[in-house]
Amino acid sequence: MRAVVSAGTGKPYGLALVCRSWGLARSSIYWRRQRRSSDRINLRPGPAGPCLDSELVEEIKTVLKESPFYGEGYRKVWARLRLRGVRTSKRRTLRLMREHGLLAPHRVGRRRGPKAHEGTIVTERVDEMWGTDMTSGWTSREGQAAVFIAVDHCSAECVGIHASKRADRFQALEPIRQGVRDHFGAFDKGIVVGGLKLRHDHGSQYMSDDFQKEIKFLGLESSPAFVREPEGNGCAERFIRTLKENLLWIRSFKTIEELRLALHEFKDQYNNQWLIERHGNKTPAQIRELQTASAKQAA
Repeated sequence: MRAVVSAGTGKPYGLALVCRSWGLARSSIYWRRQRRSSDRINLRPGPAGPCLDSELVEEIKTVLKESPFYGEGYRKVWARLRLRGVRTSKRRTLRLMREHGLLAPHRVGRRRGPKAHEGTIVTERVDEMWGTDMTSGWTSREGQAAVFIAVDHCSAECVGIHASKRADRFQALEPIRQGVRDHFGAFDKGIVVGGLKLRHDHGSQYMSDDFQKEIKFLGLESSPAFVREPEGNGCAERFIRTLKENLLWIRSFKTIEELRLALHEFKDQYNNQWLIERHGNKTPAQIRELQTASAKQAA
């Protein structure tokens, strides 16, 4: 009826007048229109890309299957697709992974009050700040084990990792000792130069006199995080999540020594294969190599 022209005005009848005459609600008309339009396949305007969606989904599944890590999101999948020579956009990768249930599971956050920490803990150069923290693992013969880690806040590199039956201050120092030996060449008084800070929480291991005295002896500066603000030690917390998803939660260990060896294998794999988006999807080892090479050239 809306296509019929009024004899008095010479214009088509309006939708409001038609609905009043028929006793219908306009919302019903709009709902039926939307339902008909949703039956059509909505395609994004522009070129379709180098491959069809079905082909790209198979490429994504291959990337997820071949990746040595679990829990990688669509950004890292997009970066690994580019390394395979498959060029596409992040939005398309996200859409296809969401439609086919390929996104990594994540926890739903909760609303919080104002933060005590409003800045950033990520540094511009390596060896400006390290973060350290502790988690736990399980062995079938020796029971629970303490796992200590240390990471660089710039490159997200794991500079040290250790497992022990005891979770005391002396075991907490082991990842720091490993990092100092590897990146400063020795273990001696004042060997760490350049103002390297060590971010840690307020656990008894890290606030103990022995721990604080040893890092001061080496030349590190203690940088405690805010109380009840785990974001202040977020680099270490994020690495622990990756460690759990890719090793501690999916493998079983008989002894703590077996766990310790597996941790060092994971450290090498992570440093050489994990991709850091903020550094152009380079690995932690590549980031350190580039920065140390540029520093030598500048010197």
